[in-house]
Amino acid sequence: MNQPYRLLGLGLLLAGVIFAPVSYFILNSPALTAVGISLLILGFTCIALANTRPYISPEACRVMLRTGMENTAALLEELGLRNKAIYLPSSLRDGRPQAVVPLAEGEAPKIRGKIPGRLVVRFGARPQDVAIAVTTPGSINLEMLETPPGPTSGELEAAISYILIGILDLASSVSVNLADSRVSVEINDPRLYWEDIWYYRSLGSPLASIAAAIACEGLDRPVRIENEACEKGKARIELEVLG
Repeated sequence: MNQPYRLLGLGLLLAGVIFAPVSYFILNSPALTAVGISLLILGFTCIALANTRPYISPEACRVMLRTGMENTAALLEELGLRNKAIYLPSSLRDGRPQAVVPLAEGEAPKIRGKIPGRLVVRFGARPQDVAIAVTTPGSINLEMLETPPGPTSGELEAAISYILIGILDLASSVSVNLADSRVSVEINDPRLYWEDIWYYRSLGSPLASIAAAIACEGLDRPVRIENEACEKGKARIELEVLG
């Protein structure tokens, strides 16, 4: 869309540059001169729109996000995995934050040491401690932070706000409360909502994924999305910090 705006702007500028002097000096018409000046203003406006238009349209981003989510959901559904994903900080996952979905059901497993960068990974000493490692929207968006978040609620809130409000424009405000082994995130006026689909049940919505990825990186501990709910223009996300 950038190129059509730019071409239209250049065309209007060219027409205005020619039409305005001719109307003023030759035709001696104030009305036509005003039309020429209007063409110049519209031309500059179109060029400005071309510079503010995203390089990749929101529609294209939505298609790519949906494709990745459906492919991941198909993999989880084929394997019959219903467990909630565990978000790992970059220190535990080969230098890049990711999420792992345990194959075995039961209580939250304990992560033992650094996990190698593979699709199927072993994270503990027990035979059943095997998981599928996936990249989430939170993992990708974490790279947009200029500096890693800190472990306090204020620093986590600032980092989540920067991504959701300043970069993605997906919310109007964010508040974070950190207590014991729980992180409570409240997002006002969210642009995305939780859906009852396989992907969200395991990995959480994109909003929850971003919050979980930032929390685990700031606390440098594994995090699991315990609960997520949307009501009255607010999204509430409860994160469990694992040992």
